[in-house]
Amino acid sequence: MSMDIDTPMPIAAPAQTQGVTATYVSNLYLQPLQPYGSWMCPVALCQSLSLLRRLGTGFTRPAHMVYGLETVIDGFNAPESRELLALCLKKLSLNRTRIIDASFIWTEPHSRRVRVKLVVQAAVADDKVMQQALEVTYVVAYQQCPECAKSYTANVWRASVQVRQKVLHKRTFLYLEQLILKHGAHRDTINIKEAKDGIDFFYSARNQAEKFVDFLNSVVPIRLKKSSELISQDSHTAKKSFKFTFSVELIPICKDDLVAIPISLAKQAGNISPLSICYKIGTSVYLLDPSTLQTADISSPIYWRAPFGALAEAKDLVEFIVMDCELVGPTKGKWVLAEVEVARATDLGTNNKTYWARTHLGGLLHAGDSVMGYMLSGTIFNNPEFEAIEQSNTYSSRIPDVMIVKKHYPNRRRNRKRQWKVKRMAKDEGELLPKKADQERMDREFEQFLQDIEQDDDFRAGVQLYKQPKRKPQPDEMSMATTDDGDDDGPQVNMDELLDDFDELTMEDGQ
Repeated sequence: MSMDIDTPMPIAAPAQTQGVTATYVSNLYLQPLQPYGSWMCPVALCQSLSLLRRLGTGFTRPAHMVYGLETVIDGFNAPESRELLALCLKKLSLNRTRIIDASFIWTEPHSRRVRVKLVVQAAVADDKVMQQALEVTYVVAYQQCPECAKSYTANVWRASVQVRQKVLHKRTFLYLEQLILKHGAHRDTINIKEAKDGIDFFYSARNQAEKFVDFLNSVVPIRLKKSSELISQDSHTAKKSFKFTFSVELIPICKDDLVAIPISLAKQAGNISPLSICYKIGTSVYLLDPSTLQTADISSPIYWRAPFGALAEAKDLVEFIVMDCELVGPTKGKWVLAEVEVARATDLGTNNKTYWARTHLGGLLHAGDSVMGYMLSGTIFNNPEFEAIEQSNTYSSRIPDVMIVKKHYPNRRRNRKRQWKVKRMAKDEGELLPKKADQERMDREFEQFLQDIEQDDDFRAGVQLYKQPKRKPQPDEMSMATTDDGDDDGPQVNMDELLDDFDELTMEDGQ
């Protein structure tokens, strides 16, 4: 063999070892590990992740709560509820991190701390997934909600509904109040204030006021006017804030009013007599001719084209005594046409003057009964529609001497005890505190309203009646036999129509 230096020498390939993998040592914790793409042990890999390192030591987040209401500001969430847990997790900024499990850790209620245990997963190098448990502590920070903060400024409300009726009484508002309570139309109001000719309703949003106006339009005939007021403006973003006012005017006609409608309108309404009685107020004005039992309804748009007022109101009613009653024959529902001879209650024993009239109450009246009606004979009305009726060749001869409206129960005491009651809205009277004379008038109107509920079934259908709570006797109170309703001959409310007032029930009442 030649020993030439330039001649290459063959080198044999090393033998391949099957099933043997090299083991390395971690440079941080000196632990043996298999080769990773990141060349780090699992412990070092967890510490190198910035997100998990920040979360692993625990951190705090504020959870704002409304002062005085003990509710989270984003909603009415109970402690340790699903809604509160979702709100807490929403405050975490876990990018590219998956939450596997979350649960509350009990804390003392007065500690103002909310502890949440989380199990999160995060993707690491070489498509590896790292899972770690951690604890998050929330500090409860009390603050005012936007509604409470706004209540201390001049911009408390954003929309108001001003309901007005140009009459000298509150009879229509008493009925409207019951309709509002029955349907819960006042739930969104932030304040209800008494006004001179009506009531003001205040809302925090415009759509709430529009919803209430739609309700009013569905129960009573109204006329609506809208207005807005600019309260602030941002010149950079062109954003503006307004206050909206809805002026709602009710038709100035109430139940049991005597009305004189224009002759042209009477011909359009089925040729009814221009001198009629309003027997009901709904979405329209419902009129009745007691001499023929003919009815007509005047809708709100038709009324406002040719408005007319009441010729006489309920305060002008006169008491009459029925001397004789003779049925004529025609009937219409609960009404029966009859001819009656009546005399004024104040004229009995003074003169023997009587009046003949036709009435729709033939099924209720007998000789000796008392009725309430309008005295037309010898009465001067300053009304252009009534003057047109007197000058008309067709209707002047049809004007009766007496217009009977309803039956009267003189034996019924005003301030007697009833087994039922109605609810009232909480209103802010402000500076319009009623005087003594006005308060007495309001008490009489409310008493008359309660009597209308007892006497008229259709009127009672729109009102919710509640059972009168039984008054518990005092320990040293003497027991006395009472006969409150013994001398009451008027109609009574059926006890089956009454509802239980759950607002006044206590634990003892429930047992």
